[in-house]
Amino acid sequence: MKTTPFNALILALSIIVTSLILSNAFQNRNKAQNTISVTGLGTKDFVSDLIVWSGSFSKKDLDLKSAYANLDKDRESIRQYLISKGIQDDQIIFSAVNISKEFDNVYGDNGMKIRSTFTGYSLSQNVQIESKEVDKVEGISRRVSELINKGVEFYSNSPEYYYTKLKELKIEMIAEATKDANMRAKKIAENSESKIGDLKKADMGVFQIVAQNSSEEFSWGGSFNTASKRKTANITVRLQYETE
Repeated sequence: MKTTPFNALILALSIIVTSLILSNAFQNRNKAQNTISVTGLGTKDFVSDLIVWSGSFSKKDLDLKSAYANLDKDRESIRQYLISKGIQDDQIIFSAVNISKEFDNVYGDNGMKIRSTFTGYSLSQNVQIESKEVDKVEGISRRVSELINKGVEFYSNSPEYYYTKLKELKIEMIAEATKDANMRAKKIAENSESKIGDLKKADMGVFQIVAQNSSEEFSWGGSFNTASKRKTANITVRLQYETE
């Protein structure tokens, strides 16, 4: 096939374009390789400023009306007890009453029920307190046996502890983790006789809250401890820099 000036021009342009593409790909590959990836840690100890404590009480009677009356009496005793300990009335939240019929079942050797005897109505109710007076409510939860001595069948749950300024705390920790990661990147670059350039990528890790001075394990999905008043929060930030 005879080569014309036009065909020669097209061939030359093709070679030039191909060379540029390959050169650019090579430069980008080297550019991607000339990076530093580091992980910085931000950690803060804090004390919970909100407590949620709850408990339950119950009564049982063959007569539903009597069971209600006895439960009302216990509810008022609990209310007055908590108020006497310094809890505001509007902080005391009672749930709806749960009602169930209870039976005493007798079974034969073949596992079949022989008879069922009604033993009464069982009524139960929950009470919850949410307060920023953490120490006060915590103390009450530990002395709740005083209610039992008053004839109230009260079951106390362990208090749950929260922090109302998590948003501000998290921002502080991200800043700390970013600063830590930046210092690590600079140190790595210095040891390799280079400098860090532009920040190419930043990813935030999982936010964790665990009990202070504990062996509580971290979770991939993030842990959020509510059982301890004193907590430690952790967060990681991963940065990727170009190097010069």
